[in-house]
Amino acid sequence: MVVELKRGTADRDVHLQAITYAALVSRFDLDTLAQAHHGFLAGRGEGLEVEECRQRLLDHVDGEWSPELLQRPRQVITAAGFPKQVTHTVVWLSEMNLDIDLVQVGLWKVNDRLVAGFTKVYPTPEVEEFTLAPARIEAKAAALKLEERSRAQNAVHVIVGAGLLPDGTLLRLTPRRGVTEAIREAILSWVDEDGSRASVTWNNNTAKPLTWKADGRPYTPTGLANHIFTGVTGRKADGIQGTTWWDVDTAHVPDTVDPDEWGALAGTSLASLAKQLGGTSKDWAGLHTLLNAVPAGRWTTYGDVATVIRSHAVPVGTHLATCGRCPNAWRVLNAAGRVSPGFRWTDRTRTDSPADVLSAEGIGFDAGAAAKEARLTSDALQRLLGG
Repeated sequence: MVVELKRGTADRDVHLQAITYAALVSRFDLDTLAQAHHGFLAGRGEGLEVEECRQRLLDHVDGEWSPELLQRPRQVITAAGFPKQVTHTVVWLSEMNLDIDLVQVGLWKVNDRLVAGFTKVYPTPEVEEFTLAPARIEAKAAALKLEERSRAQNAVHVIVGAGLLPDGTLLRLTPRRGVTEAIREAILSWVDEDGSRASVTWNNNTAKPLTWKADGRPYTPTGLANHIFTGVTGRKADGIQGTTWWDVDTAHVPDTVDPDEWGALAGTSLASLAKQLGGTSKDWAGLHTLLNAVPAGRWTTYGDVATVIRSHAVPVGTHLATCGRCPNAWRVLNAAGRVSPGFRWTDRTRTDSPADVLSAEGIGFDAGAAAKEARLTSDALQRLLGG
């Protein structure tokens, strides 16, 4: 997007300025933007190298760089008002397949506070609906691509926000999007020479969550994928979505996680995990309320609880193992109705097991599995909460 901002009423030739800037931007490429970003940061006292600025841009779109997003920049002209010469010309330019918006801004002082209001002068919603020029169709397609990339770029934030992966979780390299089959085979052969090249440790840090075992340094998922690509091919990477390259290593089970629930993540990449977790949250207050409602003589599963509080079975199990304040935690079992090996009593002196307590509450066990008829499903838990 190219924005031309005027403090007062727009000049008669403001649209020409916007078109000139858009034409310049349409010739930009990744290296041009990296140089521009470098200059921008340098002016604010940040001494980043150009290559690191380039990597920041790739991380911003999770490696999925697409030149067409720059070739047809959307133009927005913002001013306090527009002369008729501008509005007439912009309408005609839109009909000639240029994507230009006119936005009128007003500023008021209300109770010693400044209030700004924005009104789209052109195109109005009716015009957009009935005179959708090819330029706007292409712009919408580009915007959709950007939205998809934004979701991918937010994968790390989604996973950290949901608390899915405990610190220290191991991930394995599986090259996927952004490379040919030949390059993929070359990377796997290179990895076979040194097993540490295929393994990273996860840390719940949204900036650089991966620590590569090969050098001990922190990386973003895309940053490390690009680093490996360049190390193997000698070329700069372009179009790699790093969150698809790293799978949960389920052979190593964190202490606080139920092995069965953890095993269900086998072969799942960071991108896939984030997609599964869309809209989840760590509402532990809601979890405590829910657990408090589970009566004696009934049990439920980590997955059922996670469904109700919009989380995932793994972070629920981790929280129950480490919280110390969760009521009725012994009434939550794994999907097979068994006590999770990761279960821990808050009182470390206790020697009885959750199965002992549940048996005393009247729940039968067969070969270590709790009676199915005593289970509260997610629907039953919702009803307990009046939902």
